[in-house]
Amino acid sequence: MAVHYSGISGQITHGDDKVYDACRYYGALIVAAMSGAQKNELTSKTFYDDHLEWFGDRILHSEIMAIAQGSYQRPGGYQDGIRGKGYIVNALEAALWAFWSDEGSFEKGVLNAVNLGDDTDTTAAIYGQLAGAHYGYNKLPEKWVECIYAKDFIGCVSSWIAYEGEKWFRNQTMPYTSELINSSNGMSLNSKASVSIYWTQNSCISLKTSLGRDISSNTIVRKAINPSGRIGHLLLELTDKMYDTKWGQA
Repeated sequence: MAVHYSGISGQITHGDDKVYDACRYYGALIVAAMSGAQKNELTSKTFYDDHLEWFGDRILHSEIMAIAQGSYQRPGGYQDGIRGKGYIVNALEAALWAFWSDEGSFEKGVLNAVNLGDDTDTTAAIYGQLAGAHYGYNKLPEKWVECIYAKDFIGCVSSWIAYEGEKWFRNQTMPYTSELINSSNGMSLNSKASVSIYWTQNSCISLKTSLGRDISSNTIVRKAINPSGRIGHLLLELTDKMYDTKWGQA
């Protein structure tokens, strides 16, 4: 299902079959990575054949199939014709080359992607999706993480997305697995803090009282659930800070 919807997500802005199939293939790689697949499995030239049931009865476009069968595995990289020009086929091939050649280092992979030149942010962003799913948050270079703007806010949004995804997942009938995992350490997602959007006029008044500070109606507030199940860790987006309050405590 995730592979199917990955393809649909590409159709929102692009009608080309290449885009649809590129998104399906890359979505399948991310699903496999988050399910704990090893890197050699993700970069296997038989990955598509090994997961044929994920793709239904529609085979990949020939240009995407060539990538799935290992066209990106060129030791010389740029010298061997790898280009990150933003065009879907080139971009996918370049991002996968960066992943294949990163020697187990997220930092090296990003630099590989960027140093190809051309549409650097696109190539690096595509690389980061798969590499992040495979290596996990803890493998991100700390010096980069510390420089991210509004990193606490981004962390909260990420936890909220994980929470909503896990909640949806647990309502599905999937006998082959019981929980989502973080592929880098095997931890269940329910070990992380989760957040959801919550905002009313009454909650604004309650927050002003509880926090002892003024907050404007423009402030985005997110109700968080910590690993022990306690509700009330709030993020005020404009200050990029977490505030602990008894408001909303379960």
